[in-house]
Amino acid sequence: MSRTLTPAITNAIQQTEVFPYFAVEMLFDNNPIRTWTGQGTLTLDGEDYLGVGQLLNVSAIEETSEMAVKGATLTLSGVPSTSLSLALTQPYQGRVCNIYFGVIGQVGASELFSGYMDQMNVAEGAEESTIELMVENKLIDLERARVARFTSGYQKSVYPDDLGLDFIEDLQDRKLPWGRKAD
Repeated sequence: MSRTLTPAITNAIQQTEVFPYFAVEMLFDNNPIRTWTGQGTLTLDGEDYLGVGQLLNVSAIEETSEMAVKGATLTLSGVPSTSLSLALTQPYQGRVCNIYFGVIGQVGASELFSGYMDQMNVAEGAEESTIELMVENKLIDLERARVARFTSGYQKSVYPDDLGLDFIEDLQDRKLPWGRKAD
């Protein structure tokens, strides 16, 4: 899926002096984490992103014309050991992670990548640690098996009040007249 940059960002990156940034939004259940590659606080679409400067690294994001599943890797270095517990205790797998690209001085940013958090590797040091987070492309859902049955029991596990499949078993050996009068 090709990404498009906003006209303001397209014009800004054609200037002789450009100050690009990445912003990352990790949507944990209770406490979303929003960071960006600059200093201070950046506000995008009403949300505040904490500036971590060079401590945040975003891998190359690859897109192909085929239906290939390519992911991204985020690396956050210099994490204080006291803050490491948040990364280790929060359930993260399958949660949405969005990566944005923008230019300082321009309003808004363009979504560069959106996927699911998959694997987190932590390299713990005495005072600081490094967290590497692999993010899967949302196309990974196309490779997952869907386990669904057309039975009354399965239908009720998803929709408890639905009676639509209660009569399927009765229809299995039933003869239904079609296009003529019944005998």
